[in-house]
Amino acid sequence: MKQVWVAVGVIYDPKQGYFICRRATHQHQGGKWEFPGGKVEQTETVQQALARELQEEIGINVKAAQPLLVIEHSYSDKAVKLDVWLVTEFTGTAQSLEGLENRWVQLDELEQLDFPEANRPIIDVLRQGTDSII
Repeated sequence: MKQVWVAVGVIYDPKQGYFICRRATHQHQGGKWEFPGGKVEQTETVQQALARELQEEIGINVKAAQPLLVIEHSYSDKAVKLDVWLVTEFTGTAQSLEGLENRWVQLDELEQLDFPEANRPIIDVLRQGTDSII
């Protein structure tokens, strides 16, 4: 099974919390919540992919991001490698440019929402505390 390499942005704002979007119903894991991002193209670094995807999907320009974790997960029909970055500085207003449901949530809300299984380790790391990260 071919693995899809994905740059994922955990967008954090101290006043608003974490920015998430709901996946389109026709997509893999459709209807579930996710942290925004997208595929890393062969010609780009993960940082370039992260910046491009977040600009295209949610209209922000990344000013500061640091690696959070890398997750490799196999679903029955797809394998993914999530290269997850914590984005702590950006310009622009985060909003879905693809017409998807989106919102800012606090950490305790993240734990209550339906995310793809591959995203669970992200929430676990955030729960352990981002004070040392942010």
